[in-house]
Amino acid sequence: MLETNALPAAAADPADAGLQRVDVLIRERLASDVALIEQISAYIIGAGGKRIRPRLVLLFSEALGFDGDERHELAAIVEFIHTATLLHDDVVDESALRRGRATANAVFGNAASVLVGDFLYSRAFQMMVSVNRMRVLEVLADATNVIAEGEVLQLLNMHDPDVSVESYLRVIRYKTAKLFEASARLGAVLGGADAPLEEACAEFGRSLGTAFQLVDDLLDYDGHADELGKNIGDDLREGKPTLPLLLAMERAGDADRQLIRQAIEHGQLERLPEILGIVRRSGALDATRQAAESEAAKARALLDALPPSRARDALLDLCVRSVHRSS
Repeated sequence: MLETNALPAAAADPADAGLQRVDVLIRERLASDVALIEQISAYIIGAGGKRIRPRLVLLFSEALGFDGDERHELAAIVEFIHTATLLHDDVVDESALRRGRATANAVFGNAASVLVGDFLYSRAFQMMVSVNRMRVLEVLADATNVIAEGEVLQLLNMHDPDVSVESYLRVIRYKTAKLFEASARLGAVLGGADAPLEEACAEFGRSLGTAFQLVDDLLDYDGHADELGKNIGDDLREGKPTLPLLLAMERAGDADRQLIRQAIEHGQLERLPEILGIVRRSGALDATRQAAESEAAKARALLDALPPSRARDALLDLCVRSVHRSS
């Protein structure tokens, strides 16, 4: 389950100016006396990406009337945490390509990538302390712990064709959606939201993150490598039973079902053309897209709790763009 490279184009987002400040902070906070740490950190962060998690911090902060500098610090923190997970994931998944170029582990080696991921985690916690808000520490400490649980759950599911849809969705909620949830919640905390409103913001992030990952998993069987910035079929190679495969197995005949099971068990990338045919014929891709659209619709409805603003409009637009994308 890898995050891909670009969202569809959109009108100017009110978070864009804030993200420029966040990028400056990221470069400042990467400073280390150890040259390799700076080199690898700059390599992975410099690869770009959507910055969707820091964007959520900024947009929810603005939507709730907070314009203090803490929002930039928290936005940088969630990007550091996200980047640390990418470094670790690529090692675990033995990935060679992300965002259209070689992964850090492919360039610098597995050991260096894992250790620099640890550095980014610890630097993020140093930054959290500087914000000096206990609620912020609670939210991010909980998020990093749940993300780690999600990574272990995904590892347990690898090469297991009998994984249930619920178990698969649990991995998404823990591993991907949790940081979306925390990012939205942090914006609400900064904005002084009461408990029900804070929870609505967090639930928005959870639903959006789930939708986002469902589309990523869909595109692994229905995208193009040059657009995705990763290799088509990576999930199959890694033995990940994602929703398109699980639904295809439910709908396929005995022979096709057995073929998919064997491909998951053994990571048979050479069977990818056959698997793609089965997945597409079964309607599993459309069903996965519909599941993502349902989660995005939940997220949109939760924005009714916010007062009208340009930030709220941007969040509504983000729901649409995150689902209706080809990369």
